Amino acid sequence: MNWVAWKTLSKAAGTGDAHLFSTLGRTGRLFRGWLHYSGMLMPFGRFGRFEGEMIILRVAHLRGSAYETDHHIRLGRRAGITEDLHSRIVTGPDAEGWSDRHRTILRAVDELVSTKDLSDDTWSALADHLDDRKLIEFCLLVTQYDSLATTIGTLRLDRDFG
Repeated sequence: MNWVAWKTLSKAAGTGDAHLFSTLGRTGRLFRGWLHYSGMLMPFGRFGRFEGEMIILRVAHLRGSAYETDHHIRLGRRAGITEDLHSRIVTGPDAEGWSDRHRTILRAVDELVSTKDLSDDTWSALADHLDDRKLIEFCLLVTQYDSLATTIGTLRLDRDFG
């Protein structure tokens, strides 16, 4: 079962061996549970693809995860994230051109990744743009990709591209 999932996910990612999936697949049932949880956050979560990829790419940048960046640049393109937008994501919330909503989301990503918490002021600002379910999902999405960056780095996974 994990072999089939690995091959299918590798093909969807545009590579013969998506190292993340072939490595995590060795955990048996844990892999399937993780895959279901991850899929419920992205791509089947409450955030649209654009905002989800924006969040993930910001986490990947902050964590220095080339593996996550490689994959999510490709996925982000499908969601409308151009090279210019990716450059703005890397620059962060102070880059020119962000809406108040996206600037607030990026600031919250930065704070959550760097402090592992959100201040009351940041939570309040985020709540101006997100409903309760999305606020919770925001925390889960950011920390999922933060955790994944830790796992990828600790396991020294080779990049699938480049």
